Amino acid sequence: MNRLPYRAVIVDFDRTLLHTDKTISGYTAGVLRRWQEAGARLFAATARPERAITEYCALITFDAVTTLNGARTVMPDTVYENPIDGVGAASILEQLHGIPGALISVETDSGIYANMDFPLWKPVVVEDIRAVAREHRVYKVLASHPEIPAEEIPVILPEDTYSTVADRKLLQVMSRSATKWNGIRNMLDAYGIDPAQAVYFGDDNDDIEPVRNCGCGVAVSNALDCVKEIADHITGSNDEDGVAAFLAEMFAGS
Repeated sequence: MNRLPYRAVIVDFDRTLLHTDKTISGYTAGVLRRWQEAGARLFAATARPERAITEYCALITFDAVTTLNGARTVMPDTVYENPIDGVGAASILEQLHGIPGALISVETDSGIYANMDFPLWKPVVVEDIRAVAREHRVYKVLASHPEIPAEEIPVILPEDTYSTVADRKLLQVMSRSATKWNGIRNMLDAYGIDPAQAVYFGDDNDDIEPVRNCGCGVAVSNALDCVKEIADHITGSNDEDGVAAFLAEMFAGS
């Protein structure tokens, strides 16, 4: 058995592990399986909700996943939750509702709601998006606008929340406790693994903290410049199976 240089492999999904067509290659699945068989723990850290990763979890048996940017971390025997405070969620939705043309969706404890249809996400479309905060536990609020850059959407956030921009076009608002890094620490702690013993792969703004704080932070070549600037290594793009190529080379040298 190979002596692995890291005890945990942690991957982001979109634009990192997944190809642009949202598939995982057999090669990548095989490399991850080889690491797991050699004793590594496999974790995923994604902005996606659980319902949007079931096909990947069927292909790769992750030991734990942190979803919704850390709003929910799912372990084999427990779930950690970091929702947005109800009053804060109501304030955010009230402001966004007042912006003509804003596309708003809300991830909750009972699925996704939106003020208009998004065929890819299949939300429950509601007439008044503000009502969602009164009726559900809110994990994440997302907004975009056809004319306003995501980072310029005019919303004053409660002090216990923060925002990031995903894919250069989507504003995401979460509780300050809901970060990928907090979710990753929960996963690592559950298995007694120090962050220095983990390798992390990412591409976007919410990957900066884990890339910086894990023992080995790797950016795919299609990552944002701000991620590549702080990464320990840069590997091939998501469409080039960069994650698997890096892990295969590291495994061969172990």
